[in-house]
Amino acid sequence: MIYLLDSNTCIVYLKFADSRVRTRLDSLSANDIAVCSVVKSELFYGAMKSRKREENLNKERQFFSRFVSLPFDDKSAEIYGVIRADLERKGTPIGGYDLQIAAIAIA
Repeated sequence: MIYLLDSNTCIVYLKFADSRVRTRLDSLSANDIAVCSVVKSELFYGAMKSRKREENLNKERQFFSRFVSLPFDDKSAEIYGVIRADLERKGTPIGGYDLQIAAIAIA
């Protein structure tokens, strides 16, 4: 099984050395973990706003380099449209970033 990390998981891993998230991820093969361009953009944005910009950017780059990086490509874009329309019909829309991450996971 491949795990696609979301932003919150990455933040917990990077901020808390003794977290269960870190223990769990460290127990897995890097080949079983992926990150996506959407999550990277969210974390890089946070780093750019932080007081420790370079330190946080370097931590994130090092962390991300361990894993496969999945893009938001044309297939993901089409799946995004399907999911978003379906959720709107059901009256249960979710945020755009979460939709993109879901579409990448399905693609």
